[in-house]
Amino acid sequence: PMLLKQLNEVEMMSMGLEISTEDIYSINNGSLKDAIVHFGGGCTAEVISSQGLLLTNHHCGYGQIQSHSSLENDYLSTGFWAENKSQELSNKGLTATFIKYMKEVTSEILIHLSTDMTESDRKEMVKMKGDSLILLELDDGHFEASIKPFFKGNRYFMIVTETFNDVRLVGAPPSSIGKFGSDTDNWMWPRHTGDFSLFRIYADKDNNPAEYSEDNIPYKPHRHLTISTDGVKPGDFSMIYGFPGRTDEYLPSVAVKQITQVLNPAKIAIRETALEIMDAQMRASDDVRIKYASKYASIANYYKKWIGENTGIQKSRGIKRKVDLENSFRKAIIEQGKSAEYGSLLSTYEDLYNQLEGLALARDYFIEIAYRTVEIIKFSNSSSRFISTGQKKDLEAFKKSITGHFKNYDVTTDKLLFEALLEKYENDQGSSKYAPPYFSEKVYSAEHLFEKSFFADKKKIETLLKANPKKIQRKLAKDPGYLIASSLYGHYRNTIYRDYWALEDSLDVLDRNYLKALMEVLPDYRKYYPDANSSLRLTYGQVNGVSPLDAISYGHVTYLEGMIEKYIPGDYEFDLPTKLIDLFEAKDFGPYADDNGKLPICFIASNHTTGGNSGSPALNSKGDLVGLNFDRAWEGTMSDINYDSSRCRNIMVDARYILFIIDKFANATYLIEEMTLN
Repeated sequence: PMLLKQLNEVEMMSMGLEISTEDIYSINNGSLKDAIVHFGGGCTAEVISSQGLLLTNHHCGYGQIQSHSSLENDYLSTGFWAENKSQELSNKGLTATFIKYMKEVTSEILIHLSTDMTESDRKEMVKMKGDSLILLELDDGHFEASIKPFFKGNRYFMIVTETFNDVRLVGAPPSSIGKFGSDTDNWMWPRHTGDFSLFRIYADKDNNPAEYSEDNIPYKPHRHLTISTDGVKPGDFSMIYGFPGRTDEYLPSVAVKQITQVLNPAKIAIRETALEIMDAQMRASDDVRIKYASKYASIANYYKKWIGENTGIQKSRGIKRKVDLENSFRKAIIEQGKSAEYGSLLSTYEDLYNQLEGLALARDYFIEIAYRTVEIIKFSNSSSRFISTGQKKDLEAFKKSITGHFKNYDVTTDKLLFEALLEKYENDQGSSKYAPPYFSEKVYSAEHLFEKSFFADKKKIETLLKANPKKIQRKLAKDPGYLIASSLYGHYRNTIYRDYWALEDSLDVLDRNYLKALMEVLPDYRKYYPDANSSLRLTYGQVNGVSPLDAISYGHVTYLEGMIEKYIPGDYEFDLPTKLIDLFEAKDFGPYADDNGKLPICFIASNHTTGGNSGSPALNSKGDLVGLNFDRAWEGTMSDINYDSSRCRNIMVDARYILFIIDKFANATYLIEEMTLN
């Protein structure tokens, strides 16, 4: 944000921005940045009232909503709306962090670095010097700071923050609204999901951060957002302000080719096998369906994303675009007489990625199968510390994990996953030089494993845990589940992990040098912006529909009537509350309908977003909130590595639908009254 005036203001104004970049980000004066919050460290939220009211996604607040739910008060199913501030619910560990200011410290960091340092020594020096700069910057107050690398470590910025620890749940729609469409509509457009929830920041009597106390009062923000009820139309200027997690826009063609043609297809195939097994088991048993609903959704999420990413790279000719850039780079360094300095960069990339491919594939197979999906392997490994040390504290830590593991565990499903995925693991990786020793040493069939292992049977392991620690340690050390897990995990730690990250260190050096060279020899190629790294960023574009495939065109907005068209009574993804249907049939939309009389639900724009932008405010040309970002359209999920404004679309809940749900559906009008609407 601090670079907007220098790099982006002219373009933003030409696209329709009506406020200055000083209104968006300012150190000395109040600006929009003062209303933007890093929510829980993984999402974004924004302050929308003078009383510290926060707006974020339903899926960002899902854990808190779930933690307050019970059979008697199932807030996930019914929704939750505090009738007054005394009913707002505290959330231990939930934080809201504001950016106070950012300052560049590149010269102070780089002066201590040299080209002959190893990458690990370089990172250690950056940390040490960064810590000393932070000590000089801050007094003994409650502010905190961090030093983050930008442009692959060519520049460094200090980010000073203020974190509040008393954040309370105020309101959330039922999941039938907040998660409408669930897995089927995930990553998809058109979308009809009311993905929002409300929280409130509390502070002490001096408006400073404080741990939860009944004496705390609502936080008085330096700035809160005004909410526009004017809606959007095609061509409108659009901004997203938030904390995107990670992008890799400057990868070379060889890396993009490896991701899309080797790594993604392998991970997609593994997850497809797992999803087919889970789906069949979930359809056959309600008990399994309940236990595996969240696991299935988690696996399906990036399975779908990777397919979209590959399709997007192909359709946008992403690899060719990278090759064309590299050809321009080669030509430029020759013309500028810089071949000696930069001439080997691209060939070194080829060499390093060739070395990395087998390791990266082996790493993905281990993570996808042994670490993520086959639960008996992961659960068995959780006992490894106790088996190694025999200490009581490690035994107690393992015991605490048992109830949580078996609560959502089905042994038949896990056995089917073990059989199918270990067979796939061996078939695909058995001849690799990075193959785990388990493939040559294995002596246990799935039948034997699940019949004999303590880790497959809750009653059996609970009985064993009543014995003395020495016996428990001895028995578990011989358990077939532990022997399989220790073979796979041990090989990963001792071989794959070590060698993989050694190559990643080499690639970090190369990435830094390549981006420096690109910006130097091709300064007019593009506006160079740093990859996302969970720091505060602003992205801008325009509201527009999209035509992702031949003869397929999507409009920019969806309406409640489209939600009703998807409605399936009793379905866990597409059911709807009776009251919402009644409001639709009565056309009781209050002041929130569009000019055509319809109630808008979601809209799309060409803003470049990624994970971490969930909950980010969608702002119009005047800086007013018009929507809430929550997803990307499937055909443009390649934006993490190859953003293309003609295809990439972010998906937002329309602010008018949020207000409609709060007002007409939940009757929480006191919340509307504390907001600033125009």
